[in-house]
Amino acid sequence: MHPFDTHLEKTAAAAPHALWTPEDGPLPSLYLSHGAPPLFEDATWMDQLFAWARSLPKPKAILIISAHWEMAPLSVSSTGANTTPVYDFGGFDPRYYRMRYDTPDSTDLASQLLAVLPDTETVYEHRERGLDHGAWVPLKVMYPDADVPVLQMSIPTHDPARLLALGERLRPLREQGVLVIGSGFMTHGLQFLRDYSLDAKAPGWSAEFDAWAADALARGDVDELAAFRDRAPGMPYAHPTVEHFTPLFVALGAAANPEAPVTTTVDGFFLGLAKRSFQAA
Repeated sequence: MHPFDTHLEKTAAAAPHALWTPEDGPLPSLYLSHGAPPLFEDATWMDQLFAWARSLPKPKAILIISAHWEMAPLSVSSTGANTTPVYDFGGFDPRYYRMRYDTPDSTDLASQLLAVLPDTETVYEHRERGLDHGAWVPLKVMYPDADVPVLQMSIPTHDPARLLALGERLRPLREQGVLVIGSGFMTHGLQFLRDYSLDAKAPGWSAEFDAWAADALARGDVDELAAFRDRAPGMPYAHPTVEHFTPLFVALGAAANPEAPVTTTVDGFFLGLAKRSFQAA
């Protein structure tokens, strides 16, 4: 049996997931190392992601910013229900191109988003665009019933200060039961990998960058993180391009205190890449 089918069997037997209520307080913001379709072949990682989702109240909606949609001005995916996902990957098992993640209409979430953004901010809806794999792949593992409205927002810039400010704008959504997720990968130097096995040993540049990020996050050192291009060991191998790291700043900006230590929820390596993920209160 395929590991994802086994995952679905296990999660189907899980206890009902209690829906968020105001008494639960604001949901945390998340930074999620998301993986490509091979995530569906890693039973341990799927267990970690599902357990993480179940450790939180079930959100009323999810707003996710994925590394795989860089666009300015700010844009959102289709608000319509059951929009076809974006299959923005190649060379994998054909079953992954038949997978769907049919979530409910997210019009209400779009209205909530517009309400927290300044009136001067123009937001475009791409009515034919579904969720890309940085969104639907991990969410299909975390919330396999696809019964939570999901809206994807583009990354309009890679400037840490501007992304922190954007995250701060999103902060009130957490008080409304919206789970704000920045989806990337703590290291992403795919072209520098020599071993593509699931249990590959992390190369030095990946392990060193991950350790540096873990230390900065534990100290709440946002300035250090923002200077990653110049200060982080393992650069530029860890991030030849920066779109898999910068969603982290949206997640930190959405936290009540971006400089507070975060809670690491997933660590370790996948194909030698750091899958470190965290939640910020």
